[in-house]
Amino acid sequence: MRQALIAAGVVATIVSAGSALRSVNAQDNPGSPAFYTAKVRPIFVASCGKCHLDMNHKGGLSLATKASTLKGGRSGHDVVPGDPAGSLLITLIRHEGPPDDPKPMPQKADKLSDADIATITAWIKAGAVMPDDPPAAQ
Repeated sequence: MRQALIAAGVVATIVSAGSALRSVNAQDNPGSPAFYTAKVRPIFVASCGKCHLDMNHKGGLSLATKASTLKGGRSGHDVVPGDPAGSLLITLIRHEGPPDDPKPMPQKADKLSDADIATITAWIKAGAVMPDDPPAAQ
C-alpha cells in the first residue's frame, strides 16, 4: 500500500511539473512550415507584398510560392536556406546593401522592426522551410 501511495505521489509530481512547462507549438519552430505561415508570411504580406507578391515581381523576385522565393530575382538567390549572411534578402532588410547601390527594403517605407528581421533571419537559418502552397495573401 505504501509503495502505491509513493508511486501515485511521484506520478502526480511529474504530471504537475509537465503541465507547468511551456508547450512548444510548431509555429514556434523556425524550421517548420507552420512558423513560415504564422510568422514569416504575415511580414512578407505586410511589408514586401506590394512589390513581391501577386502580379508584382520587382527585381524579378516573387515571394508568392516556395519555388519562386527560392529561385530569387535578377540579383540571384535572395534567400539561401541555412545561410542568413549569404542571403541578399537579409542584407537588404537590414539596410546594409553596398554603398554604390544599397537597395534598402522595403523601398519607400520604414525599415522592418528588429523583431521582424530576427524572425526572417531565424527562418532562413533554420532552412527557409515553407509549405509548397502557401495560403493566399490576406
